[in-house]
Amino acid sequence: MNDDREVICRPLGRRALWCLVALGAAGVGSAAVRAVYRGTLLDVWVGLGLLLALLGLVCLYAATVRVSADADGLRSRTLLRRRNLAWSDIADLRVYIQYGRNQEIHRVSVLLRDGRTPRLPLPLSGSCDDRPEFDARLDALRALHRRHGDPETSHVPVLSYRTAGRGSAVAAVLCVLLLAGAGLAAWFVPVAASEKQAWTAAALCTAGAPAAERGECLSTQPAVIARTEVGGLRQSSRLHFADGGPFERLGVSQDAARGFEPGDRVDLTVWRHQVREVTGEHHVWREHFPGGGELAVIAAGLALGAGYPAARVLIRRRGQRLPDDEVLPSALPFAGALVGTAVWLLPLCYLHPTDPLGSTVTVAWTASGAVATLGMSAWAWYATRVRTPGNAAASGDELSPDEADRFLAARFLEHTDYNPNGFGTHIVLGDGPPAVTPHPGPGRFAARRIPVERLTVSCVRRARGGDGDTVDRSWHIAELDDAGRPVRLAAAPDDLARIIRALDAGRPRP
Repeated sequence: MNDDREVICRPLGRRALWCLVALGAAGVGSAAVRAVYRGTLLDVWVGLGLLLALLGLVCLYAATVRVSADADGLRSRTLLRRRNLAWSDIADLRVYIQYGRNQEIHRVSVLLRDGRTPRLPLPLSGSCDDRPEFDARLDALRALHRRHGDPETSHVPVLSYRTAGRGSAVAAVLCVLLLAGAGLAAWFVPVAASEKQAWTAAALCTAGAPAAERGECLSTQPAVIARTEVGGLRQSSRLHFADGGPFERLGVSQDAARGFEPGDRVDLTVWRHQVREVTGEHHVWREHFPGGGELAVIAAGLALGAGYPAARVLIRRRGQRLPDDEVLPSALPFAGALVGTAVWLLPLCYLHPTDPLGSTVTVAWTASGAVATLGMSAWAWYATRVRTPGNAAASGDELSPDEADRFLAARFLEHTDYNPNGFGTHIVLGDGPPAVTPHPGPGRFAARRIPVERLTVSCVRRARGGDGDTVDRSWHIAELDDAGRPVRLAAAPDDLARIIRALDAGRPRP
């Protein structure tokens, strides 16, 4: 960053990156010489040289990244692409949060007038240590945009996984995959049910049974276990039989492999040309046949699991007219409806997999469960509605000054003298002045009085991505002026309306 007229962003540690590029070039040369000398590519040193070459290529891409901005516009350059954007084509500069493993990566997203949202390679922040530098460069870019362009917002929009501006493609793909798995499992339900029924009804083969029918009846033959293999967590266990024969080994469970010992004489039960049962003197193993009920439960579970990403897509569709950085309602109410549906649907699928409407009892069961699901879904739809601050301000019961203390969950998002280090989790109203407390009561222990005489409400809005992930999705934010310092107060819509009325009532009148 040079001065107020130009902003230049380059990657940190460029000298180290260029050293790694040189090391990668040396790796390419050494790999080529080694390959020519040995006459083959199948060599450890050649592989090491190619690995260094790949590392050098990645570092070359990182070292050549450059983003600059001046009065003419914004320019970004990478090894593969160059982009020049005029300030008149840029609607806004925003923060885009990518979620990695145990970290948040902050990047700059450019909102263009045509609706496209490319992301700049720099500035970039991957930890709290380099976050101040990232914020400073972003502020410099936004200052240039305000001077030479026309930004849509005065604040910095932050796009996180909770905001309306993030896409729903991942949730939609997950929903489709789960529905496909549910359909596949449902398709196998009749097959599994008929196979288990045939196994249960199979009888011993008679002496004169023809060869074509011997596969459908049970035949037994003696065998001696030669040795056993007890597999690990992800390994199969086996029984090995002596004397050759048509069955040399058989995959079994770990308990069966531990239950049999070498030298045990067992009887093998064969059905449809496969060993289905091993009977010994002290242990018996039977192959498990998944019934239609088990597959029906799996199909229903996958279908219900697809309901949660579908609910997230639905909520994003309902909030598509919201600003991109406003927080969307949580999909947990729909998750509760899905859990409630599973309570009656999964037992029905297990007990009646192929004919869920075959009797009066199952019809009544299904009808009552469907009514309950409809009611829970209607409640979830109502709970996930988008509440505007105007509607919330008119709600909430009044609280008289002499009424007993009422503790409302609310938090000041800035550190102040009445909220040091963000210790407050509740605001107490009622018998006494409004105060911040670190507990939900009872009593005003450790309470700090709110200086209502110097607080002025500027506006009430919905939660944004820049307010942080600790703010509940359904809460609203009141922007206050604390003697010239901006302060944010977060609370549920109805509680926030009560608090604002209490602050206004406690302010001295001229």
